[in-house]
Amino acid sequence: MNGADDDAYDVAVIGFGPTGVTAANLLGGTGLRVVVVEREADVYSRARAISTDEEVIRIWQRIGLAERLKLDMLAERPLDFVDARGRTFLSACPAPRGHGHPPQMFLYQPALEQVLREGVDRYPNVEVLLRHECLRLRQSADGEGVELTVVGADDAVRRLRAKYVIAADGGSSLTRAQLNVGYEGRTYEDRWVVIDTEMLKPWPDHDRLRFRCDPARPAVDCPTPLGHHRWEFPILPGDDEKHLTTDDAIHAMVSRYGIGRDQIKILRATVYSHHVRFAARFRVGRVFLAGDAAHAMPPWIGQGMAAGVRDAANLCWKLAAVLRGELPESLLDSYEAERKPHVKEVTRRAVFVGRLITERRLPVARARNGVLRAISPVPGLTSRLVDSNWIPVASYAKGFQARPRTRASGHQIPQPRVIGPDGERVRLDDVLAGRWLLLHASPLTPQPAWERAGVPALTVLPAGSRPAEGAVVDSDGVLLPWLAGHRATTLALRPDAYVYAAAPAGARLPPPPAGFAPVSRPAAVSAQ
Repeated sequence: MNGADDDAYDVAVIGFGPTGVTAANLLGGTGLRVVVVEREADVYSRARAISTDEEVIRIWQRIGLAERLKLDMLAERPLDFVDARGRTFLSACPAPRGHGHPPQMFLYQPALEQVLREGVDRYPNVEVLLRHECLRLRQSADGEGVELTVVGADDAVRRLRAKYVIAADGGSSLTRAQLNVGYEGRTYEDRWVVIDTEMLKPWPDHDRLRFRCDPARPAVDCPTPLGHHRWEFPILPGDDEKHLTTDDAIHAMVSRYGIGRDQIKILRATVYSHHVRFAARFRVGRVFLAGDAAHAMPPWIGQGMAAGVRDAANLCWKLAAVLRGELPESLLDSYEAERKPHVKEVTRRAVFVGRLITERRLPVARARNGVLRAISPVPGLTSRLVDSNWIPVASYAKGFQARPRTRASGHQIPQPRVIGPDGERVRLDDVLAGRWLLLHASPLTPQPAWERAGVPALTVLPAGSRPAEGAVVDSDGVLLPWLAGHRATTLALRPDAYVYAAAPAGARLPPPPAGFAPVSRPAAVSAQ
């Protein structure tokens, strides 16, 4: 493909929503040449996602934006399941899982996306084409890249070539359709009206998430930051769908909860359906589906956007490793092997929670309320119940890890605060710096195969130790107990802080992966 209209890139990202913009930031820090193709000129104005979790914030920490994003979020708000009379029958706060950030945070998606877009501006190696649409893509005959035909708002056609493509162009992905990849699953019969409002006058407990489990009309009553609030109501048989989106109908529904017309300003009301769908394949040659293009889930546990961000984090370091020649191209097969099982488990739990909330059979609803109300006073039981049925930990039973597997294999190491060699107290990932690394506890066992490959090492010292070069002090007392609990003294960590290999005291790790040739490079951008 030759000519003045041709542009060559390492990676093309189609879509600039949360998945695509996260991918652009992650790839921007690698120095690779990246192009983003986005149909819309501006951030989408409707707040779709309303919450995220600590693992996703940890991903945004890797691109140096976590603390800025958290300024616009609400942290650690309780969630309540309430009955038809507004009485709480189950209340809990999600428990921290060791990623170094609050376990659940409410967000206003337009503001979040704006910060992420501004983050991309830091990288001169990332070109963003707004008001452009990818009309066609074709994997080149030589198997070495993908040819994209892109049209701009002025109808000018631009031809691009990329070695790899990340298609993050949403549930109605044109890319997925062009690849002839099935999108299997179901669409639920119930349609819901989603109402975003500006809060003019606060009301008691406006900052609590409430699942209103009223068999007559269930509802989601959700705080959102920056002075916003959201409600979601199902459209019931006999309802006039168009009428339910009017201001009069909305004020009538929220008045049941004591919210007056003078307390909110209605910004928008949209009707949508819940979907449970998975792409038959996440990869077709050099094209990868991510985010809603690869999967869709109901909103009950707030993981739709989060799943796409996890996709980007899993895929981008692998693309960078392959493009830099650090690992063979076969590494990319592990993307679907690792991500698809987790997405399916998250979806299964979202469906379960949705059924719990929307139960409309009165006898069943009464039994649910009674059982959960009875166990609520038992110390710790409510939190365990919520945590065991909420967001599953993203650990990988299959994928890119050494064999034989160990107890630690496929798990992401926790991220406590540690004291680095310079004596500063920092989050662990800021020391790991997004690279391959050996992490040792005492006693140290030489790992010559990894040392010959040039993989750096860090020693974990117990709390109270003096800072030392090549070591971190486990000042929170988290890392050493985690290693002991996973029967590991030495870990080989991937750039995403997942365990590739582990060994007990006195044992050697399995060798580095075949074709492993890490190159010396600067640490990724990190401001925290």
